[in-house]
Parts: sequence; C-alpha cells; structure tokens
Amino acid sequence: MINLKFVILAVALVMYALVIAFQDKKVFFTTGAAVIVLLLGTILPGAIFRMPQGYSGSARLYALLYSLTEAVNWNVLLIYIGSMIIAALFIYSKVPARIADAIIAGCSNTGVAIVAILAMTGIISIFVENVATVLVMAPIALALCKKLNLKPVNFMVGLSVMSNLEGTATLVGDPPSMIFASYAGYNFNDFFVHDGTLSIFFVVQTGMLAGCLFFYAFFAKTGKNKLDMEKTRVVSWLPFVLLLAMIFGLAAISFIPVEIKFLSGLFVFTLGTIGVIWYKLLQGRSRSETIEMIKGLDWETIGFLIGIFIVIAAIQQAGLLEDFAHFLAGLTGGSKLAGFIIILMVSVVISGFVDNVPYIIAMLPVADTLARSMGQRPELYMFALLVGSCLGGNLTPFGASANIVSMGILKKEGYPMSFAGWLKLGVPFTVITTAAAGLVLWLLWA
Repeated sequence: MINLKFVILAVALVMYALVIAFQDKKVFFTTGAAVIVLLLGTILPGAIFRMPQGYSGSARLYALLYSLTEAVNWNVLLIYIGSMIIAALFIYSKVPARIADAIIAGCSNTGVAIVAILAMTGIISIFVENVATVLVMAPIALALCKKLNLKPVNFMVGLSVMSNLEGTATLVGDPPSMIFASYAGYNFNDFFVHDGTLSIFFVVQTGMLAGCLFFYAFFAKTGKNKLDMEKTRVVSWLPFVLLLAMIFGLAAISFIPVEIKFLSGLFVFTLGTIGVIWYKLLQGRSRSETIEMIKGLDWETIGFLIGIFIVIAAIQQAGLLEDFAHFLAGLTGGSKLAGFIIILMVSVVISGFVDNVPYIIAMLPVADTLARSMGQRPELYMFALLVGSCLGGNLTPFGASANIVSMGILKKEGYPMSFAGWLKLGVPFTVITTAAAGLVLWLLWA
C-alpha cells in the first residue's frame, strides 16, 4: 500500500494557503483539492480511504462512495440550506425591525436601547446565520445613529461581533455548531444540557453578558432621554412562525430515541420549502423574484463545505489528525490546563485570519483525541475549540463574513474603517468575551 500521508498534507496546506490569500475564490480551491483527493483515492485504492472489514466490493468504487456519502455531511448541508431560506424570509417579513422598535420604546434612554439592540442581535444570531443577522439589524442601527447624530462605526462593529459570538450557542446558529453537532453526536437539546452538565449555550451566554457590559461603556452616555421611532410595519408573521417551528421541531426531534438519518436536515429543508412556496404564491411574487431570492442565498458556503468535508476526511483517514493530536499532547506535557489554554488561544488567533469552518472540521478530531489521550472528557477541549474559533473571528475585520459585511456598509455610509480601527474595538472585545466564556467552560467541564 502506498502511503499518501504527506501528499494529502501538501494538498491540504496548499488549499488552505490559497483560501487565505484569495477569499473570493475559496470554493474553487476547496473543490479542486477535493477532486485531487478523489482521483488519488480511486487511482490508488486503499491508499487513502481504508475499506472496512468485510467489504468485498471494488476498492475504487468504495473510495468514491465514501467521499460522496460518508465524508460529506448532507444532514448539516440540508439544515444550513433550510435555515438560510427561513432567515432570508425573516428579514423580508420585517419582524426583527418591529421587535427592535419595541426594545427602543421600552428602554429608559437611547444608550441603554443601543446595548439592548446589540443583545437582540446576538439573540437573533442564535437561530439565524450571522451575515443575515447583520443585514437585518443594520438599517435599525443606522436609522438610530442618524436620529442621535452619532457615528455608526462602533454600533456596526457591535452588530457583527455580537452576531458572531452568539452563532455558536445552538445547533442551528452557524455552520461550526452544525459541524460540531455532527461530529460529537449532539442533538439540539445537548447544546443546553449534556450528561447532566450545562452545555455550550450557557458558556456562550457568559461571553454575551461580558460583551454587553463592554459595549455599555461605549453607549450608556450617548443619550439620556427616550427616543420615539416610527413603528415598522410587519409584512407577515409567517416567517417568524417558521423560525419557531424550526427551533421547537429540532428540539422535539432530539427526544426521538432512534436516530433517523437526515431527519433534522429534511425537517428544516421542508420548512424552507414551505417558506419559498408561501413567498411565491401567497405573497404574489413573480417567478424571477422567487429565483432571485433563492440565488441570493449563500450557495458558495455550501460548495465550500462539500470540498472541505472531502479533504478533511482524507486527512483523517490518512492518520494526520492523530499525529497532530500526539504532537499537541507533547506540548502540553500532560497538563489538562495547558492543553485547554493552547487550544483556546490558538483557535482565537487562527480564526482571526482564517475561515473557522475548515479549521473546526480539521481540529475537532484532534481536540477529541487529545482529551481522551489525557483521560479527560472530550467536551472540555472541543468546546474550547468551538468558543475560541468562533469568538476569534471578532479579532480582525476579515475574521468573519459578518465583519466584512459591516465594513462594506460603513464604507457605503461614508465611514470607512481601517484595519487598525477595527483592532481597537475587536481585540479588547475578543479578549474579554473569550476570557469570560473560557472561565465558565473550565469551571463546568474541567
């Protein structure tokens, strides 16, 4: 058998380098790397994808089938597509804007209202993709800033970093959470309580509270009086109903004792399909408008994920992740705390510059193996990985897609923001929220 370990490593490293250097073309590089892996796996059967005992069919056919069925997590992709559709319709419905209006009306002054809107942004991001959340809340933030004669820079940065923070809290918040759930076998409810211990949701809420206190220092003194704003007219409440159905439906599916493959994905995708039919027929939208809405979804991430899934499967099958876990174990010197800090800090720094999706996929098995080799519960290190990689995206303006969107909105509004300008807010926010979440994570799971 030919050992292609170093060939696969070289392909992965080149892919990651190209993805970092050319973010706008990342899907082409991950697809290309996946094709190379598939070709190597079929031309040299058994050299990458190891066949299970008892399999008597064609090794080449197994390599292809494994890559397209087992390596690619179709359940995650179906959940992502369905939730993207629901999020797009949620924006269209103007329900989030109406809720924000109610928050402003209920706050004692405008400074507190701004912090409350940032908190609401985080709450929406628990169930809606981060970029979509920023797009929902940006018009509200900009309108409020104009009435207060306030520069929207800090407010817009706040929207993106709070949405990134809370995207980790539940199974449907962001792709990294879906990927973690798939790997760890977590259902929707496990994000709240797992094995009798408070889970990642409550860890993230600690970070959110710290983030709210951080922004209170910026905005508490911006206004003393309440501000009257015209109430937004809601187009329809149906997308909100679909969102609630998705949340409670996934929670209910978690209680089914027998695992049914693709059930969660098909459920969310079906809700999304119902939403598209409602948009087309009951909202009287033309065929072209409906197609445009569907085309506007983040299909690039879907293609990106498929390629990444295949490449990481090859890395795992080749034994590279196990090798890396042993390397990290050597660095920690057997110290549980050292391993925790290394994973948390490295994840923050790397995710400040690199897309956290491929990083999460690559590192979950490493964190799992490292924890088990040290006799620890794997959640301690896997949660540290999840928290560090998702909060680390707030470090720089390029660490997350939501940050890039916020930068674009600010530039369009005449407030271009520099890299250094972002760091002044992003670095302290990331340090404070990560420290708070990390401390609670350690106390709960160490």
